[in-house]
Amino acid sequence: MNPILNPFDVRASQARCRRMRRRILDLARNLTALHIGGAFSALEMVDTLFHGLMRRSGDGSFQDSFILSKGHGAMAQYAVLEELGILQPADLNAYCTVGGRLGTHPDRGLPGIEASTGSLGHGLGMGGGMVLHDKVFNEDRVTYVVMSDGELQEGSVWEMFLQAPALGLNGLVAFVDYNNLQSLGFTSDTHPNFYPIKEKVAAFGWEVVELDGHDQEAIFNAVSTRSGQAPFFVVAKTTKGKGVSYMENQPMWHYRSPNEAEYQQAIRELSEQE
Repeated sequence: MNPILNPFDVRASQARCRRMRRRILDLARNLTALHIGGAFSALEMVDTLFHGLMRRSGDGSFQDSFILSKGHGAMAQYAVLEELGILQPADLNAYCTVGGRLGTHPDRGLPGIEASTGSLGHGLGMGGGMVLHDKVFNEDRVTYVVMSDGELQEGSVWEMFLQAPALGLNGLVAFVDYNNLQSLGFTSDTHPNFYPIKEKVAAFGWEVVELDGHDQEAIFNAVSTRSGQAPFFVVAKTTKGKGVSYMENQPMWHYRSPNEAEYQQAIRELSEQE
């Protein structure tokens, strides 16, 4: 099964992700706190989906669907939608301000947003329901879901791991942003029985791969060459706060904005990656 119609330029994606990290940092300067760490860990996944994997219809709208189950990472989706021209710079500039329409978590009905998320554990079930609808009505659509690894603590996620293969939901493609951090600590310390994630999900009947979640080429190739004979799950190993040395793998950057010195250092580091 190969549903890919879009050309995908990996180097252009890498440049966009560097640019989007700087954009998110600029927005954070005016806010008390922002979910920077989790947005930075998911950027390559979200960009690869919207610019490469999600098909477009003849009118330019997306034929496939996307749900950001880890709604606290919304800045990653907002930044990608701005790059696509679906959201405008004024929308992001007014993020979390009085009169602005973009909040901390995505709200269904806003341009490019198909599901209101942030109450963790629901996105995979939403995606499964959408795929079941498409199967019943013979609709040609792939539904992509991006979850956090901390979200695997929710029983509803494991219910969908069980149900999706049984229902033949082969149009469901899910990612776990495996950065090994949640709000207060390391997931491997708080929930060691999650592991190994890949083998556990495969045991339910999913087709599963594990890869570097910051490697756009690996993401694109894995999803575009999946068999299509089972729901597909990507264990995407990522770094929370990716790209900024003092943010990487630090729980404190789950929800915090940089001060001026931290901002300047982050911009320097990201610029050096050009």
